[in-house]
Parts: sequence; structure tokens; C-alpha cells
Amino acid sequence: MARNLYGPGVRMGNWTEDIFLEEELVKDFLVKRERGELLIQRNQRLRQHLLRPMQLSVSEDGHVRCGDSVLLVSPEPTKMEETSLCLSGALSLCMTPDEMEAYLTGQLQLPCGLSAAQTTAPVGRDTFIILSADGEATGQVLRYGQNFCLGIRGGLENKMLYLSSDHRTLLRSSKRSWLQEVYLTDEVSPLNHWQATFLDPQLRLEHEGLPVPANVKILLHHRHTNRALAVHRHLLLRTYLGKEAEVVAHTHLDSHHAEKPKNHWMLVTRNSGGDKSPMPDLPLLPAEDTQAVEQAGGRLLQ
Repeated sequence: MARNLYGPGVRMGNWTEDIFLEEELVKDFLVKRERGELLIQRNQRLRQHLLRPMQLSVSEDGHVRCGDSVLLVSPEPTKMEETSLCLSGALSLCMTPDEMEAYLTGQLQLPCGLSAAQTTAPVGRDTFIILSADGEATGQVLRYGQNFCLGIRGGLENKMLYLSSDHRTLLRSSKRSWLQEVYLTDEVSPLNHWQATFLDPQLRLEHEGLPVPANVKILLHHRHTNRALAVHRHLLLRTYLGKEAEVVAHTHLDSHHAEKPKNHWMLVTRNSGGDKSPMPDLPLLPAEDTQAVEQAGGRLLQ
């Protein structure tokens, strides 16, 4: 009568090779962990750069100058669209890496996208630097109608990205509205040039050449395409840090040929006192509070 002579302790198959393969996998994991090459480590470094606390410039005379670090904030409009999907409150222009590329590589891929987030904390992904178009006017007052660039480091010291845009094509347009997209690139070109425009169209000509005030509603026009920077609160994007609003370059006009609140922006600087926000509805968080900055930056994916 046949009997099963194999017990639980009997090894069958290529058990020696399986043990060696498991040991090699463990060794490879330990080596990558020491070098910081694990996927979770790369994502943590990228997230730390994006949410690195930054300091805004202080405007002593109330004007914006070349070289200042500012937030590009879209104030909350008085009449919100009647839908629960709209993002309310003040929105800040933020750099938004591609979600899949950020998870797979842990690095910023260029060109990099942009979005508007419900945060006013100065961190690496939303703190822009006012740059002169010729690069030789650092410290000079920014004026209406003057060409300038908007640069961002993204929490990195050795990299500068520029806010750019170009005409819409069949292959290049915004993801939701199919309008002219805005993006970040490291290439210096006339596509990086922007102009600040006075809000009231009837007084726009009189304010040409006057200094641009900080923390006041203005328009930002792309010099190459003459399109105004706009935020679509009703069009949400799934980004690396949660749901945020779409940002495009498109001029939205009302029946009086005036720009709608979608095109209204403010160049927000830090109050000279340092303890209060320049606007009552924008509670700026202290740069030392890293945990509060991460919470304001959006819900992080676990």
C-alpha cells in the first residue's frame, strides 16, 4: 500500500536557487535604501522640495520690484458659479508635476504644468520671483506695461523655471477647457514675457508706466499672445497633491468688454510687520511651521 513519505520539512524543486534569489533581492533593497534610490525616498525628496517653506519679500513702499518673491493669488470672486465643484476662497498659482512621472521618477519633468490650489502658504511650489526681461533691473520698481518674467525654483537652489505660454495647437492645449495652456520651462525666450495691466479698462491708458502696487488686483497678459492669465475654478484637475483648479491663458470678457474675475490676480508680498497677512482672507502661515505648510499645500497622497 503506497504511503506519502514527504513531510512539511522536505524541500522540493529549485529551493537553493529560490533562497539565493531572495537574498539577492534583500541585498539590492538594502543598497538602494542606503543610496536613497527607493521610489518612496525619491517621492519624499520631491515632496519636500515642493513644500519647502519660503519667505516672501517685504514691500516697504507698497510697490512690486524686480527680484521680489511673491505669491500669485486669485482672489475669491463676489459671485461664485452655482456648482458644488467650484473651489472657493483665494487660490494660489502653483507648479504641478505630472502625477505618474512624479511617482515613477521622483523628479520634475519639463515642461511642468501649473494649477491653482487653495493655499496661501509661501512654499517652494507657489513662490514666484519677479525677473526683469533684460535681467539687469534687479531692485527697480515694476511698472504697468513693462515686460517681465515670472520665475520659480520649486524649492531647488540650482534651477530656475519660467512661466511661459504659446498659441494653442492641436497637440498642445489645456487639459480640461482646451484653451491656451501655461507651463513652466527652463528655456529663456520671448514666450516667458508677461505684462501687468491695470484692472479698470477705462483708466488703463492713464496708468501705463506707473508702478505696480502689491496686494492689489491686476491683470497679467502674456506678451507674445496677448492672452490674460485665468483660473477656472469649476474645472478641477487631479494633481500630485490633490484636486486643484485649471489655469490657462485666456481673456474672459463680460458684456462691458471688461475682464471677468477669472483674470484677476494679485502679487502678494509679506507685511512689513511679519505677523499679519496683507489681506484679511489670506492667512499666511509662518515659514517655520512645516506641518501647517504641508496641510495647507493640499492633501498628500499616502
